[in-house]
Amino acid sequence: MEEKKLYFIYNPHSGREQIRAKLFHILQIFSDAGYELTVHPTREKKDAVRQIEMLSDDYDLVVCSGGDGTIDEVVEGMMRRERKFPIGYIPSGTVNDFARSLKIPRDMLKAAKIAVEGKDFPCDMGTFNEGHFVYIAAFGIFTDVAYSTSQNVKNVLGHMAYLLEGVKRLANIPSYHMHLHSEELEAEGDFIFGMVTNSRSVGGFKSIIGRKVQFDDGVFEVTFIRTPKNAAELQEILGAIILKEIDSKYMYSFRTSCLSVEADGAVPWTLDGEFGGECTSAVIRNHQKALKIRVAE
Repeated sequence: MEEKKLYFIYNPHSGREQIRAKLFHILQIFSDAGYELTVHPTREKKDAVRQIEMLSDDYDLVVCSGGDGTIDEVVEGMMRRERKFPIGYIPSGTVNDFARSLKIPRDMLKAAKIAVEGKDFPCDMGTFNEGHFVYIAAFGIFTDVAYSTSQNVKNVLGHMAYLLEGVKRLANIPSYHMHLHSEELEAEGDFIFGMVTNSRSVGGFKSIIGRKVQFDDGVFEVTFIRTPKNAAELQEILGAIILKEIDSKYMYSFRTSCLSVEADGAVPWTLDGEFGGECTSAVIRNHQKALKIRVAE
């Protein structure tokens, strides 16, 4: 019987470099499951995109380990391919929103077992203009925290790093004048924050985007927060965020499969916690069940 082939790609620096201690055991789990292995530690940014895009068609499974940025690169590479393989994911980043959403455990050996023994879940993927994202496209307050906070600070403080960095910026919040177009909503206004998500957890915060999130329903959960006119309004908005409630006075919240955003000036966007570039117009689409992700039975 021909041996199945598994391509394992991992970010050796993700999280606290914790994969180093577990690598032998992870490879043993793959081997025991009957796979012939190819192993590739990523060397630089976008390395995973290139490796997955150029991978030969004779593999059966791709497994990646790293944070949200790593899974994002693997998905980007996979979406560029004609033949797409199922993706197993072993989270080792600081926050791991995507893994948390799909109930993939933080325990790396348990996640490795799911990667080779679990079932394939057809998961929605997003496109942002020409690029891809897995679980969030966002702009505004808090969104550049992930890529502006150094890896060392993230490792030491974990969750608090995101919050501390965000709170430091409240004094000078940038605001963007935008037009929003979708079948469900037409709106215009000044916004300090917007997110288009396919996740139950963003930045480790659960449920601000609603509890009935499905990852294969073909729609995104969208939240836009208006610019507060004064300190009292800002307090109300922050209160709503902390309480994880949608305040319709200051927020638009709806579901859609396609949203176009036109801004008066260039807006810096974050895709899955990584800097996604600046643009004045964006078309954000949901591609239903575009990729298979391995999840627990």
